[in-house]
Amino acid sequence: MTDAPPAFELLPGADASPVVLHVPHAARRVPPEVRAGLVLDDDALARELDHLTDAHTDTLAEAAAGLAAVPPWRFVNRLSRLVTDPERFPDEREEMTAAGMGAVYTRTTHGDMLRPAGTDPEPLLERYFRPYARAMTGAVADRLAATGRAVIIDVHSYPTARLPYELHGAGPRPPVCLGTDAFHTPPGLLAAARAAFAGCGETGLDSPFGGTYVPLEFYGRRAEVGALMVEIRRDTYMTEPGGPAGAGLTRLAKALAGLVDAVSG
Repeated sequence: MTDAPPAFELLPGADASPVVLHVPHAARRVPPEVRAGLVLDDDALARELDHLTDAHTDTLAEAAAGLAAVPPWRFVNRLSRLVTDPERFPDEREEMTAAGMGAVYTRTTHGDMLRPAGTDPEPLLERYFRPYARAMTGAVADRLAATGRAVIIDVHSYPTARLPYELHGAGPRPPVCLGTDAFHTPPGLLAAARAAFAGCGETGLDSPFGGTYVPLEFYGRRAEVGALMVEIRRDTYMTEPGGPAGAGLTRLAKALAGLVDAVSG
């Protein structure tokens, strides 16, 4: 019997690197026991994965890490966000919970039923969400201990056209959207990102998606933990929805590597 593939991986970088490239939404894998709890047929599930998956962002992060002068650490989710979404709050404070897309989704991108009404999220939170959160917390703590600081760069993508689940998707949809946090995104980090992605088209701020991911142990408490979300519009590097990557991926990898180097010094 072979071991099951890991749910997530921490891929080492340089000991001196403070950077963690976080890739939470690149995978399509749904374990059989989780698949059994979804009401979608196989075709509908494949379409939903096309819409929701930040396709090729794991490849983007890997390529950037290989190009960086000081290789960053990478924390990569190997399961689909349809299992659990590690970037949601696990309680009712998250506005996406009301839309059926909290830590455990109950609705699809188009508002259709994903899981039966009354599904208990606790088994999925305990098996997948909390171990992920603990491991990511540990990864950031290790960078703090090793370098005195940590910089989380969240690597995402988003569709060219707004999907119905987007609560704040009516604003601009630039080629590169930078998500920020008032406490964890210092001006120097934002300026470095704008400079790094200057050759990739217009760079916008917090639209159509805003905010950053920081483990709750550090959120709003440790200013030594910097954070920035990088959202890439999918038509700039791939065929939508869910299609292959194109030449734009190489340009974006070079830009992301430039950002890593800028904040690693």
